[in-house]
Amino acid sequence: MSQATTTGPEGQVADAVKGNWVDRLAPAATRPYLRLSRADRPIGTWLLLLPCWWGLLLAALSQGRFTWFDAWIFAGCGIGAWLMRGAGCTWNDITDRHFDGAVARTMSRPIPSGQVSAKQAFAWLCAQALTAFCILLTFPPAAIALGIGSLGLVCIYPFAKRFTYWPQIFLGLAFNWGALLAWTASTGSPGWPAVALYLGGICWTLVYDTIYAHQDKEDDVLIGVKSTALLFGSATRRWLIGFSAATVSLMGLAVLLALVGPAGPLTLAVAFGAPWAMGWHLFWQIRTVDIDDPDLCLRLFRSNRNAGLIPVGLFACALLV
Repeated sequence: MSQATTTGPEGQVADAVKGNWVDRLAPAATRPYLRLSRADRPIGTWLLLLPCWWGLLLAALSQGRFTWFDAWIFAGCGIGAWLMRGAGCTWNDITDRHFDGAVARTMSRPIPSGQVSAKQAFAWLCAQALTAFCILLTFPPAAIALGIGSLGLVCIYPFAKRFTYWPQIFLGLAFNWGALLAWTASTGSPGWPAVALYLGGICWTLVYDTIYAHQDKEDDVLIGVKSTALLFGSATRRWLIGFSAATVSLMGLAVLLALVGPAGPLTLAVAFGAPWAMGWHLFWQIRTVDIDDPDLCLRLFRSNRNAGLIPVGLFACALLV
C-alpha cells in the first residue's frame, strides 16, 4: 500500500479524529511531532490525567481543604500529562516503528510513513520529558521521587506485548501512577487510599485497553504480538465485568480509607457516589461492546474520558458540601 493511501491528506494519521486541530491549525512543520505526541488524539492524555485528579481531589477531601498549591498541582498535572503522554507515545512509536508499518491502523504514523526519522523522534521525546521534569521539580521531594520512578514503567511498556498476553497491566501501572503522585504532592507522603485508587485505576485500564486492543487483534496475530484481547477472546465480556467490579470496589475502598473519620456524612455520601456512578458507565460499555466491530470498540474506548470525569466531578462536589 502506498504512503498516499495510508497517511491521508497531508500526513493525517488513520485513527485520528477527522478535522482535528493538528491537521487544521498547526503549522505544517510541527504536525509530524504533534502527531507523534498524539495531540490529534487527546483521549490518551485524558486517561493519563484523570487518575492524577482523582488522587489530588481525594487527598484534598481527606485534609478538608483545597489550597492554592493544590490548584497548581491540578494545573501542573494537566500540563505534565500532556507532555508525558506525548513522550510515552513518541517512545512507543520509536520502539514499534517496524511493527507499526505492518498494521493497517498504525502504518500512517509519522515514523513508518516517513514524516520523521527515529533520531528526530528521539530528540522530540527528550524535549517533552525535560519540560515535564521542570514541572515535577515544583512538587515536594516524595512526589519528585515517584515521578522519576515512573520512568521505568514508561520504558518497559512498549516491549510488554512481545513477551506477555498482559501488556495492559503494564499500561495500567504506568497510566495510573499519577494517582500516587498527585496524592503525595498534596499530602507530602504516599498513603493507602492512593494505593487503593492506583489499583482501581489499573483495573479500569484493563477494561478500556482490552476493548481498544480488539481493533488490532487480527494484525496482532499476524505480526506475533500479544494482548488481553487475544487472551480473553470470546470470554472478553466476562473479564470486563470482573475488572469493572474491581475498579468500583477499589475506588470505594480508597474513599473509605481516606474519608471515614475526617469527613462528614454528606461529604462521604457524595464521594461514594463516584465509584457507583463510574460503575454504571462501565456497565453500559460492557453491555454495548461488540468485540468484532472495530469502530464501536474505538468509540467505547474514547468514552472512558467521560467515565473518568465522573469521579472528578463528584469528588469536587464533595469538597463543596
